[in-house]
Amino acid sequence: MTSGLSRRELLGSAAVVGGWVLLGEQVTQAQETRPQTTPAAESGPYQLPPLPYGYADLEPFVNAQTMKLHHDIHHAGYVRGANEAVAELEAIRQQGGEQIKRVRAVTDKLAFNLCGHILHDLFWKSMTRNGGGDPPADSQAARLIKRDFGSIEAFRAHLAAAAVQVHGSGWGILAYEPLARRLLVLQAEKHENMGVWGAVPLLALDVWEHAYYLQYQNKRSDFIKAFMEVINWNTVEERLELALKLA
Repeated sequence: MTSGLSRRELLGSAAVVGGWVLLGEQVTQAQETRPQTTPAAESGPYQLPPLPYGYADLEPFVNAQTMKLHHDIHHAGYVRGANEAVAELEAIRQQGGEQIKRVRAVTDKLAFNLCGHILHDLFWKSMTRNGGGDPPADSQAARLIKRDFGSIEAFRAHLAAAAVQVHGSGWGILAYEPLARRLLVLQAEKHENMGVWGAVPLLALDVWEHAYYLQYQNKRSDFIKAFMEVINWNTVEERLELALKLA
């Protein structure tokens, strides 16, 4: 299997999301071409990555308008917020004095936005055209899912239940927990709450309303069913293989 995932990327997800160890603009009709990075979000160490597919490539499960709004506006906003927080913290360190009292608030801003960026980056990679179904029978993912959840169907039901039961906005996440060397289904409220330190996220399902409301309105469970049809098991396997080597 060819992997485009670096050890640095995996550690970054674990360090922020696993501790996680991680609007109002009118959207015009979405184009079907592959989107490009949004320059306005790039003033700082974090950048908005382009989608790994075109806006319309996951239809009918996720429509092009939702994809464009979600990636170009919402995800870009988290990148921008993370970069702003990094810059604000640097200014606080340089200025000292009374400014040091702002560390708590700006650190909160950093955690929210950076976890939002990291989880969205994984969310796009968690989906693919012609995805879904079960992981390959001979894959590490299939072996560990069956061991830790009983069956692929039991895992799928667990992930769906966790995602639909998130209070307000958040995520359903499949993660590898290296201390017990097992898979867990976790929730994240907002982006940064309810994490497990050290856990490496392998699959991320976004259940903020901006991920589905244009297409599914208030039917979160219908969106979750649609997500199951586009799961990118290659991403899960690549991240799991690296997590197993790092454990």
